Amino acid sequence: MEIPKPQLRSKIAYGFSLLQQAQMAAAEELATELLALADQDAEVLFFAAEVKLAAQDIEAALPLMLKACAAAPGQPQLLLKLARLQMAQRLRTDARRSIAAAVTAAGRDPKLLWEIGDAYARLDDPVQAQHYLDAALMAGCSDARLRFDLAKACFFRGEFEAAEQHLERMLAQMPKAGHALYLRATLRTQTADRNHVQDLRTRLESGMPDAAMQAAACYALAKELEDLGNADASFAALSEGAAAKRASLRYDAAVERSTLDGVRAAWGHAEMQKASTGHGEHGAIFIVGMPRTGTTLVERMLTQHQQVRSAGELLDFGHALSAAARRLIGQQAQLTPIAASLQIDFSKLGRDYMRGAREAAPESDYFVDKMPVNYMYCGLIRKALPNAKIIHLVREPMDSCYAVFKTHFGQAYHFSYDQDELAAYFATYQRLMRHWHEVMPGQILDVRYESLVDNIEHEARRILEFCGLQWQDAVLDPSGNQRPATTASAAQVRAPVHARSVGNWRKYETGLAPLKARLIAEGIVKA
Repeated sequence: MEIPKPQLRSKIAYGFSLLQQAQMAAAEELATELLALADQDAEVLFFAAEVKLAAQDIEAALPLMLKACAAAPGQPQLLLKLARLQMAQRLRTDARRSIAAAVTAAGRDPKLLWEIGDAYARLDDPVQAQHYLDAALMAGCSDARLRFDLAKACFFRGEFEAAEQHLERMLAQMPKAGHALYLRATLRTQTADRNHVQDLRTRLESGMPDAAMQAAACYALAKELEDLGNADASFAALSEGAAAKRASLRYDAAVERSTLDGVRAAWGHAEMQKASTGHGEHGAIFIVGMPRTGTTLVERMLTQHQQVRSAGELLDFGHALSAAARRLIGQQAQLTPIAASLQIDFSKLGRDYMRGAREAAPESDYFVDKMPVNYMYCGLIRKALPNAKIIHLVREPMDSCYAVFKTHFGQAYHFSYDQDELAAYFATYQRLMRHWHEVMPGQILDVRYESLVDNIEHEARRILEFCGLQWQDAVLDPSGNQRPATTASAAQVRAPVHARSVGNWRKYETGLAPLKARLIAEGIVKA
């Protein structure tokens, strides 16, 4: 029976109100009812897709969104939503097609152009992102937040002066935007003649709108004071920022460490020695470890090689693994995610991962996946991709932890804002990496940051030999790599390789006493 359009729209509006109130069972029931009545209606299909998304069932949401786009062709908002779902499923080529279709339909609408730029940014493509963000600006978008997105695109492309200009214009409209203050501080090394220290102090003294903004502003001040050599004042600002950031987070550090220990316990010698058929494709190079240990530097070295491209910091392996585990749990409800990982079809997991990763780095023999936290999956990577290469960056523990502690990561690495939690996490990470070396000897190449910056050619030769790559002199000049760098190290990696940060933690030894005490207790550093 056909339902009148006004009644259908009313039901859809009611359905979205159910979603806003987190009444999932009622929303799912209504979506089923509406699909039975009008399964070719674009708005019904869109609502049904949103219900599946709210239930975190992206696999079911995607075909519904595809049908919605077919039912209402040329709708840019639907196409951009489809692109996001395709990205979440690691269908990057399809996502690019959807975005291109949205471009055709968007015309000169500044809001749509901004969303298109954001979509390209999510595809790790700051070149196209900047193009459409600039177009949004030219089309009349006056929202200050657009300037921040433009600044990030410029930052990743190495256009630091342009990035700073965008940030200054944003800050003229949004003077309390802590994230903009932090990005501005990281664009370059501040000098006595050119810095924002007094500006930052003035903004902080006038009060920030919330703990997150205060934290980012404090991190900005700490970074600029460090550049100026004012260690005590820098660490005071850093400590204030870290405390504010930690207070703004809902995060259970013990649960995260327990998960890592659970992986180590489950994936012992017996499990690793079990025969299994992975996906034998060659070409994947994983760079893993703690953040801020030289992972981006090694990536930039490798991608100077003619056969290697960067796929960026992919979440793909973890997402594909989680999706496979969820499917098993759907069939065996008693399974935990770690227990489910023991039953995964690793050949399928490897194929799924490589399909998506190849789309992130097309037309290359080898690609680099530089997601540091993939360290937790080393054994599973080996099972799924027996011919993948895993490079592990290692750095002196105090330097490693200080480099993490002084970085404002936004929504990542929640363990990094409290010294005791950071040290405990570091110890857990080290135990897991020792374990992977024990259960899969010779399968992971450790590269010490200190050795890398001391003798780059020696380490580069080790890395290329491990990866099965012929020597090319270009790898010795990572600062000459002109490709975008979409990480927090985008400014540093464009400078020549240096050893100035080796032993840097000693300038802050007094302030880092809690960190050192916990690392001593864990047996990681000596008293």
